[in-house]
Amino acid sequence: MARGTGPACYNSGMEQGRFITFEGPDGSGKTTISQAVCEELKKLGYPVRYTREPGGSAIAESIRDIILDPKNTDMDARCEALLYAASRAQHLKDIVLPALAAGTHVICDRFVDSSIAYQGYARGIGADAVMEINRFAINGQMPVKTIYLDISAEAGLERVNARRRAADRLDSEGVAFHQAVCEGYRKVLERESDRMIVIDASQPLETVVAESLRAVREILDGN
Repeated sequence: MARGTGPACYNSGMEQGRFITFEGPDGSGKTTISQAVCEELKKLGYPVRYTREPGGSAIAESIRDIILDPKNTDMDARCEALLYAASRAQHLKDIVLPALAAGTHVICDRFVDSSIAYQGYARGIGADAVMEINRFAINGQMPVKTIYLDISAEAGLERVNARRRAADRLDSEGVAFHQAVCEGYRKVLERESDRMIVIDASQPLETVVAESLRAVREILDGN
């Protein structure tokens, strides 16, 4: 799907911002690394905004709270997929599309690929079914490139368990679920190989940030 075909994806002669997403299983360091890359880009003078999914704007964050609440263990997989899509639609309308139209680059922690890996594959709904839900939600807006932070399910969970915060509903899933997520991402990488840039997230944090920053700068500079 082409970039910039959704509603409000227009401007009056101003160059369109570029939409870049970060993906990876739990514990890959997506949030830390994507935020660090965004801050470095700002220091270098790039017009850039960081955001995340699910959430990013007021209504989308309210939906996030429902999705990740550990009390909602009985949530149906289809309900979960629809909530992610609903949050995504609102997030695009409130944050992503206006920024891109204003010429600001957007760095987003998670997007559609997460739904395909988590709900499509790990929950067993099917990649095509999840993509169909999201086609309606995103109305053609896909990232120009995606940085995939590659780490095994076991290593990722080890990091998650070492965090000093309460586990959310997805953190609490067993290793089999997270292995299925990683396998789902493998299939996404195969299907979307032209869009994906894979970086080894098991390396030291400074190395992963540096490699991610270099990749994003090449995208923004048109290299």
